[in-house]
Amino acid sequence: MPDTRTARAEQLAATGQVDTAVTLLADGAAAGDAEAAMLLAVWHLRGTPVPRDLPRARDLLRRAVEIGHVDAALMEVALTANGSGGAPDWPSALTLLRTAARGDAVAAAQLALVAAMAVDAEGRPASAPRGTPLATTPRIVHFPGFLTAAECAHVAGVAGAMLAPAQIIDPATGRLVAHPIRTSDAAAIGPVHEDLVVRAINARIAAASGTAIDQGEALTVLRYRPGQEYRPHLDTIHGAGNQRVATMLVYLNGGFAGGETHFPAPAITVTPRGGDALLFFNTLADGRPDPATRHAGLPVRSGAKWLATRWIRARALDAWAPPVAPA
Repeated sequence: MPDTRTARAEQLAATGQVDTAVTLLADGAAAGDAEAAMLLAVWHLRGTPVPRDLPRARDLLRRAVEIGHVDAALMEVALTANGSGGAPDWPSALTLLRTAARGDAVAAAQLALVAAMAVDAEGRPASAPRGTPLATTPRIVHFPGFLTAAECAHVAGVAGAMLAPAQIIDPATGRLVAHPIRTSDAAAIGPVHEDLVVRAINARIAAASGTAIDQGEALTVLRYRPGQEYRPHLDTIHGAGNQRVATMLVYLNGGFAGGETHFPAPAITVTPRGGDALLFFNTLADGRPDPATRHAGLPVRSGAKWLATRWIRARALDAWAPPVAPA
């Protein structure tokens, strides 16, 4: 490992000398070391080897940006928009993105996508998307053209590098194990990666579902290859105090065979088309899971199916809390 300040800090932390490592990085940040400021910010975001401190992380990111760290600039934009370490502030995040776009192609591409969206001053859709009801019991609504092709490509691109085989928490051991019914690759786009394009899409999902944006879990991208599927299941979580009351599926691509979304009880099968979305409500009037929302992602026969899912809770949830995977 190169003998850099950040490398030394990592070595110190690995041997339990966390306070010394933090001092080393803080001194480096003050002296103009952007990588030191960035690493310490990431530690405070991650919550290890130091306690999570979102406001402190934001301060360190600002320092890294002032020195010239491009990745820190994009991270600061995301956290400013979604309110990590402060109040959600779309206008300030947009100003930061415009500044970053002057010298960074990635930021410029994001800015161009946002500029093409019909959003208000807070990043919300100028008008609520309108869908076509497919069923009333359970309530299922189809939204043709919910995302543009460019928006779909962006979401897939953000998640692409993070994809890993789908897993759940084994209730017996507490360990992550292969998902027993979902044989796909998955990646959740958490707060650090929720750029303004993703943030605006999450706001669009909230508007379409009649919910608040902070009721939604992280937008999760799934990739199904030939033979992979999601066998019949409910999206609700057994015993959850803050239940998944709705689900929005967004199909990100075409050019594959199979992969239909099938609801056995209402006998509805939806053929995926890139950009379309499907909204369904998972609970009964008394809050109990609705068995009629049991659904499946049928096996993909050829090509690769890309899908974005946002599970929506009954109440707001902490985006930084550890995820709870259904058993």
